[in-house]
Parts: sequence; C-alpha cells; structure tokens
Amino acid sequence: MNPSNMLLTPVTYVLIAICVVCFIPVASDAFIGQNPWALFLPENPQFSTWQYLSSMFMHGSVTHLLFNMLGLWMFGLALERLWGSTRFLIFYLCCGIGGGLIYTWVNEYQFATLAQQFTQLGLGPTELERILSEGTYPKISGLTNELVSNYYQLYHIPAVGASGAIYGILAAFAVCFPNHKLMLIFIPYPIAAKYFVPVLLLIDLFSGVTGF
Repeated sequence: MNPSNMLLTPVTYVLIAICVVCFIPVASDAFIGQNPWALFLPENPQFSTWQYLSSMFMHGSVTHLLFNMLGLWMFGLALERLWGSTRFLIFYLCCGIGGGLIYTWVNEYQFATLAQQFTQLGLGPTELERILSEGTYPKISGLTNELVSNYYQLYHIPAVGASGAIYGILAAFAVCFPNHKLMLIFIPYPIAAKYFVPVLLLIDLFSGVTGF
C-alpha cells in the first residue's frame, strides 16, 4: 500500500456518511410515492442513467442501511488499507454500477417476457398501458393477478442500495484475505473467508429467489 494514496479520512467512512445522509429524506418520508434517486426500469419515464450511481447511496429501510454499512465497514476498510483510497473507491463504484446494470438486464428480460406473454393472450398496447398506469386488466383466461402484479411492480418499483458494491467488496476480500477467519451469528465457529463469502452470497441469493 502506498501511504500517500490514503486520504486523511478513509473513503470507507465517507461512503458510509453519504449513505446515512441520503437515507434521512427516506426516513422522514420526504419521498412520498416517488424516489427520483432510485434506479427505475428504462421503460419508466422516471428513469435516468445517473440513477445507476445515485441509487447506490439510497436504502429502503434502517435494516437495509445497517447491514450494508456494516459490510462496508467490516470489509471495506481492510481493502482500502491494502489498495489505497483511490483504487478502492474506483472498485467500489464499478461494482455498484455493475450491480445496477445486472439488475436492469434481469428485470428488462422479465418485463419483456411478461409483455410477450400478455400479447399472446390477446392484449394490445392499450391494455398493456392500462395495466402499467392503473393496475387494472381485462378478465382473460390465463391472465392472473400474480402475472399482472409482477408486470406492474417491475415497472414501478425501483432498486435502491449499495448491495452490488458490497458483494464486490465481499468477493474481493475473500480473494485478498482467503484464510482470514469470520463468523456468522448463527454459526459460532470461525470460517475462512474463502468459504465464508461464497456461502454468504449463496444464502442471499436463495433468499432473493425464494423470498425466505
């Protein structure tokens, strides 16, 4: 590590402070109904390319904020000391923006698949627009409330959080400190980072897919 590349105040602490400050309007209900800094689907008129950056500093709940900031503090400081502040910041931002791009790609695919399915059921552009604007739909065989709800939510509910950046930090930590011992709360036994991080990411993936 080059000491001259370390700022007086580590970037890790600056990032945590920015996320906390950005959470204040959310906690005070300043964004009622809309959050212009969150990442929307490109089909939504509220979408802007700069949301790939701004959404990284927004969080949906206190728990969401605390867990992400805990991960950033626990693993980010070690990487920043190893790499230096500039390199660490670039890596963090690239991971966060990359996570946003992956999120968009996955949701774009799901959104287009549902639109194609609705078209095959006989819905035209007018009916699809009514689903997105009003959440209402005609009674057609095969057109379920669950499908319509998923289509509506993909369009209207944006993404927030630094999770993409945190995943990158976790993976980098496991590569740089593979034998560093870590513990899960419900497994009180030290586990090497090279095993701990993949398991943690798989648990999170399972949770995201199943909702459990």
